[in-house]
Amino acid sequence: MAKGNFGERLKRERELREVSMEELTKATRISTRFVQALENEDWAKLPGGVFGHGFVRTIARYLGLNEEALLGEYDSARAEHLPPPSPKTEERIPSPPKWLPAAAALVVLLLVIGFFLTVRYVWHRYAAHRTEKESSTASLSAQPQSGSAVAGTTEQSSTSALLDLSVSTFAATHVRIIADNKLVFDAELPAWKNRHFSAHQQFEVTAGDSTAVLLQLNGKAMPPLGAPGASGTMVLSQKDLRP
Repeated sequence: MAKGNFGERLKRERELREVSMEELTKATRISTRFVQALENEDWAKLPGGVFGHGFVRTIARYLGLNEEALLGEYDSARAEHLPPPSPKTEERIPSPPKWLPAAAALVVLLLVIGFFLTVRYVWHRYAAHRTEKESSTASLSAQPQSGSAVAGTTEQSSTSALLDLSVSTFAATHVRIIADNKLVFDAELPAWKNRHFSAHQQFEVTAGDSTAVLLQLNGKAMPPLGAPGASGTMVLSQKDLRP
């Protein structure tokens, strides 16, 4: 429909029926400015939607016109002056922030490190417990052997410990000393002399004058070899060191 045809026809139909503007507005209760806007096709002053359709139907009914035909002309005329619909913007899914992949990678890395540290801690605890258990078992099983070893070591050390014999003379006398069944000295010692001899097991000491000789075994004084003025013989060993 050409511009102005709808408004001109509406006005012509009203005037052909000799219906004044005042009569039409009173009968339809439509404001004069809306009726004038329809006849002048001043769409900016008219409400759209159901209100505009309601005005057209009411006027068509009062003037005895076909409502549907007049509504079709109204819609066509108004559509020509409506601004073209804006193109529908495509709804795009917003892209994730740039930092999100880095944050996700960091979280995964922290989880992996935490898992590794947990496994390492548990393994160390298990290894320490196992080592402690094995050590305890070995200690228990080795106790009898350790006792035997200590006894053997003590016996060996006591056996292998050196005996030190100190021979001091107050007067000249003949002295004969056998260490571990070996003759180590057989001669006369002058007065006020001191000699030392070593042995592993025992000494056999003989002196011509028992009172002229002072014997010390590992620093411990030994009893006289015999009666005063007489010769004497004595065997000395580890037993003589006991209290």
